Amino acid sequence: MMVASQSREPEKIVFVLQGGGALGAYQAGAYEALCKAGQEPEWLAGISIGSINAALIAGNPPSRRLPALRRFWEGVTSAPWLMGTPLEGALLPDQMRAFCNESRATMTTMLGAPGFFRPRMPDLFSFLPGLMRQTSWYDTAPLRETLLELVDFDLLNAAGPRLTVCAVDVQTGNFTSFDSSETRITVDHIMASGALPPGFPAVEIDGRHYWDGGLVSNSPLQVVLEKPHQRPLCIYQVDLYPARDGLPHTMAHVEQREREIRFSSRTRLNTDEFRARHALARAARRLQARLPAEFRDDPDLQRLIEAGPSQPVSLMHLIHRHADYEGTSKDYEFSRLSMLDHWRDGLDDAERSLRHPAWTGRKLPEDGMLVFDMHDPHHGDLAG
Repeated sequence: MMVASQSREPEKIVFVLQGGGALGAYQAGAYEALCKAGQEPEWLAGISIGSINAALIAGNPPSRRLPALRRFWEGVTSAPWLMGTPLEGALLPDQMRAFCNESRATMTTMLGAPGFFRPRMPDLFSFLPGLMRQTSWYDTAPLRETLLELVDFDLLNAAGPRLTVCAVDVQTGNFTSFDSSETRITVDHIMASGALPPGFPAVEIDGRHYWDGGLVSNSPLQVVLEKPHQRPLCIYQVDLYPARDGLPHTMAHVEQREREIRFSSRTRLNTDEFRARHALARAARRLQARLPAEFRDDPDLQRLIEAGPSQPVSLMHLIHRHADYEGTSKDYEFSRLSMLDHWRDGLDDAERSLRHPAWTGRKLPEDGMLVFDMHDPHHGDLAG
């Protein structure tokens, strides 16, 4: 399916995938809808679970991408303590469903998730004050094996879509992006992007140690917008935490809302910055046209012009919105039933958004960016 655009140039399709642990099945469902609509990405950017989903897509030919996502998500939710029945989701009231989810989340913390992480056996001194030598609670060796099985890194680097994953340097605190157009992406880069402490250990790359990029920013949208691009961008940003929600009225809701605010992407900040740079560049071009010919190539003026984006951006914002029975454990509640719910929600949201007249008939504004969120009544502003 082709989407409308004022530009005659074909849009470059970009997927931007936020971190969010077990909620990442929502992104897999969204991808299913997008690929069925012919919206295969030329560029993927991810953080944490978003990096894992992105690698599964970029590291497989189109015909094997959806099966790879299914194998991953069915695998990590396949343990006996994570399995439920479809009747459970259909028949249980919210309070009982919440209890079941919390019970399975507790089992995940105790026993891990197959093909993803397992509890690390404590050393002999772990329980003595000041002598603990562990730096993580879980071992992520199973994830390494899963990625090496499901992702063709040779294909990813040679012929796959461009892939950008983000992590944080443990010692400097610097936010770092690794881009397949600039460096060879390995399983270590994907592991580093999802190494959320203190659960998961840091990952060493070229002598530096990295943690989950979500510690600094849980969305790589800023990285995508800052990169120079020669064609209009069509960005599908799939977020796992909403920036906006109602006022919490219980301690449980307070904890959940705090987590959502902390990990929701800074989409509005990034899009406002894009628009400000676009306005600056347009003003510089207008000034250039009014200057005498001998001043039009002034290096300082050229720098102002180049500070802004040269191509327009259309951004579809797809946001997972939690069910009433989901609590603060939703990002590590790896039950099969919740995974299927999240996948279905991502599929439904993306399908409805792709059909929406406000998206199919979109026209780019003068500021060079259109942001569409199906749940926003104005369809042109961010609802978060």
